[in-house]
Amino acid sequence: MKKNKKKKVKKKKKARKILPKIKKKVKKKKILRVKRKKNIQKKSVLKKKIKNNFITKTVKVDEGRLTKIFRYEGTKKVPIEVGEAGDIVVIAGLEKANVADTICDLEVNEPIEATPIDPPTMSIKITVNSSPLAGTEGKKLTSTQIRDRLILEAQNNVGISFSENSNKDAFEISGRGELMLEILLTQMRREGFEMTVSPPKVLFKTGENSKKLEPIEEITMDLDEEYSSRIIDSMNRRKGKLIELKDTGKNKKRLIFQAPTRGLMGYTSRFLTLTKGTGVINRIFHSYGDFEGDMEGRRNGALISMEQGKAVAFSIFNLQARGEMFVTHNDPVYTGMIVGLAPKPGDMIINVMKGKKLTNMRTQGTDENIVLTPVRQMSIAEQLSMLNTDEALEITPKSCRLRKAILDPHERKRSEKQNTAT
Repeated sequence: MKKNKKKKVKKKKKARKILPKIKKKVKKKKILRVKRKKNIQKKSVLKKKIKNNFITKTVKVDEGRLTKIFRYEGTKKVPIEVGEAGDIVVIAGLEKANVADTICDLEVNEPIEATPIDPPTMSIKITVNSSPLAGTEGKKLTSTQIRDRLILEAQNNVGISFSENSNKDAFEISGRGELMLEILLTQMRREGFEMTVSPPKVLFKTGENSKKLEPIEEITMDLDEEYSSRIIDSMNRRKGKLIELKDTGKNKKRLIFQAPTRGLMGYTSRFLTLTKGTGVINRIFHSYGDFEGDMEGRRNGALISMEQGKAVAFSIFNLQARGEMFVTHNDPVYTGMIVGLAPKPGDMIINVMKGKKLTNMRTQGTDENIVLTPVRQMSIAEQLSMLNTDEALEITPKSCRLRKAILDPHERKRSEKQNTAT
């Protein structure tokens, strides 16, 4: 019994000796952590109501005071007095500061190196909806509302630039590719805006010896081997150059192209059609390269409505042989609206409101069963890529309609004659 008691006492003594050692180690770790935090605070701190420089490429832009600092905690913005290194913060008080600028103390003159932002490569012109159906679907219709929304977008989105004409009724928005512009138009559409959008234009540059340059994109495609020949053929028509072709697995290929942005408008939907929905495409801005020359536009002519009202199934059924129709029974139409595509070049004015004449005469084959082909559902980017220079896209919260820029047919002919004369 005495021996067992001695063993127990020894164990207790050992435990007492070990415990203080552990406590000491923990204390040392805590002291080190505090030191690290102090070092971080000394390196970079944003404080309110203290004057700060902000510099771009070694050029001092302006100086001012930070009036507010917010830190993100999850999805919430929390007001703070001091922002430390590692915090994701939102600041207020510096109006001219932009992305990639360095905000620093007045004594600092050298900015931190920043990655360059890709320049805008495409632009569209947005105006008020001037169609006869304006105001029937949307709530925000005026040019002032559209202007304020676009200015707000240009402030928040780095890749978008905003400009306007002298009358402040037409606004030009430039962005990095059609996807960025499509996202903006979709957001505005959901917010209740109505607007008319012009065909997209590629932004050219002039290089050395006044050489014309255009934006070139790098396209990476992953697809099945059986579709590779179709894709290569379609990219050749769009002035694309095959840079790399490699195997990525069993009957799989990866194609890397470099092609001008002009030829890639609306190509994503075409790519998915050619690969039967199995392909994956990724596009990124590469550089400005030499102008590749003229490119083929839309070959098909437009089928234009001649009256305002609602489309009739009987008329559409008889016109289906003339081309692809974009409207179905009871859809609203107006004069100058594009209701379909003709198989041949050249516009054609048609009447989609002509109903069946009611008579007492009955002959075999008069009462045919009317079957309409389903209307193709197109995205905003696909519709923009179809537009010719004299056409526009009407965007409302409920529908997108292709139309002529000049709705009246007589005025349209007059302007065409003036353009050919000049």
